[in-house]
Amino acid sequence: MGQKLHILSEIIENKSIEEALIALEEQSSGAITFSTSFSFEDQVILHHILTTIPDAVKIFTLDTGRLFPETYSVWSSTNARYNTSIKAYYPNNDLLETFIQENGPNSFYESVDNRKSCCHIRKVEPLQRALKDNKVWITGLRAEHSPARQDLNIIEWDEANKIIKYNPLLHWSTKEVKEYIDTNNIPYNSLHDKGFISIGCAPCTRAIKEGEDFRAGRWWWEDNSKKECGLHSK
Repeated sequence: MGQKLHILSEIIENKSIEEALIALEEQSSGAITFSTSFSFEDQVILHHILTTIPDAVKIFTLDTGRLFPETYSVWSSTNARYNTSIKAYYPNNDLLETFIQENGPNSFYESVDNRKSCCHIRKVEPLQRALKDNKVWITGLRAEHSPARQDLNIIEWDEANKIIKYNPLLHWSTKEVKEYIDTNNIPYNSLHDKGFISIGCAPCTRAIKEGEDFRAGRWWWEDNSKKECGLHSK
């Protein structure tokens, strides 16, 4: 796999995002997919895909059942803007019903284990279904998101999901992302204007205060500097 990653890295080197997407689509025989949470970053990538190669990449989102109303709003406005219909993957009903019956609807506040179990049911397991039979997974990860992500590569191997991961905005700054959104009049989540940086499920996300870390608004009740839901190892 190391040689394959090296070859792909060379193929997309110095290419635009559009050119890289086309090259990756050709190399993966069409088995390329993009997961969007409708964040600033994901909206930038969506715009690149849907305005240049709309049929080359399968686009999906994870509807956990506890998203903000503003997230559903930008989802709808994105479908309307680009005349598309983004596929949604949902939690397994049996797993979710059992978890809530045994632990309660807000048990994720009670322990890290409960929170991680909730994340697994609402996000990780649906993601595994969405990624099945694909060879390349496009993400909106950026190095600025956290210190742990500064050593990521634009092309890398995701061992947990056994798939090649492409991070086209890895080295983009927040300023560059926002400017691209504004210049291209791309729909975005209005919560970003209210101090919400990383937006997930409504009960688990808050706006951050000035000087706080990018991830401080996620699972804000946990005293843990490395807080992830399991979708990405970093």
